[in-house]
Amino acid sequence: MTTHEIRFSTNRQLGKNGPTVTSPALGGMSLSGVYGAVDDEEGVRVIHAYVDAGGTLIDTGDFYGAGHNEMLIARALRERNRDDVVLSVKFGALLTPVGMPAGFDGRPEAVKSFLTYSLQRLGTDHIDIYRPARVDPQVPIEETVGAVQELVEAGYVRHVGLSEVSADTIRRAAAVAPISDLQIEYSLLSRGIETNGILDTCRELGIGITAYSVLGRGLIGGSGALGGSLALMPRFQGDNLDHNRALLTTLEEIAADKGITLAQLAIAWVAARGEHIVPVIGSRRVSQVESMAGANAVTLDEAELARIDAAVPVGAARGDRYPTRFMDQLDSER
Repeated sequence: MTTHEIRFSTNRQLGKNGPTVTSPALGGMSLSGVYGAVDDEEGVRVIHAYVDAGGTLIDTGDFYGAGHNEMLIARALRERNRDDVVLSVKFGALLTPVGMPAGFDGRPEAVKSFLTYSLQRLGTDHIDIYRPARVDPQVPIEETVGAVQELVEAGYVRHVGLSEVSADTIRRAAAVAPISDLQIEYSLLSRGIETNGILDTCRELGIGITAYSVLGRGLIGGSGALGGSLALMPRFQGDNLDHNRALLTTLEEIAADKGITLAQLAIAWVAARGEHIVPVIGSRRVSQVESMAGANAVTLDEAELARIDAAVPVGAARGDRYPTRFMDQLDSER
């Protein structure tokens, strides 16, 4: 299969108020060294392959590579039609000079400053979906979301998004501004949103979900190499890793029966959880973009879904999805 033969043909609307985008979406974080080194030239080729195949939703954060990711996306899209792409940007995560996390800033004046820098780095006059990466515990979510809504009214932002927030915070934010989608971890190994009210709340309020880490940061269908920050993740440590890998045996059999990869099965499973859900897949190679596109043609019948659910039920994975200090920062886990 060549790059020109693959197409992203599945369209989904992000909630009742959000844009219509292709599924899966392309996550940009892995192009900025988070999970190991990547060449910028290859990064540009990955973005070109995605857009050339009809992909429209690209997700990034202003703190990915301390701005590197936004500049890489701008470079890749420089000769393209801006209106062919939906850019989703997370803001608010603070970094030290050596790139270490240093908290979050959700103050209205900071929101507007973050946006100013993102517009410059991305080389655009607007951002399609703008969302706080995490909740600032010192700032009510109403104030942060209200500041983004002011940017919508001023024409700099098209839609307001959220990331890793609880059902209660979703309701509070939605009372201030229309919310297009919630970005949150959701995969066969991370099914917490099914039991903590987040998934039901989004369905009730007509809010989409952009699901990240659909492949369990490479644990599902990845190479198995623990590059970058993966070795710090509890799910990739000791007995937890052995247990989680063992969960995938039946999934590998199902994928083989269908003639698809394990990664494609995992992507298709998330997409099958609801028409308002769009998987976000981080790709570092053009071949991974091809796999993403192939996944949107995969359908799972009721028997296959039941078999998958029996193999990896809710809560089956061992180990938190982040180290303790980062779990403590997740409003969605409270």
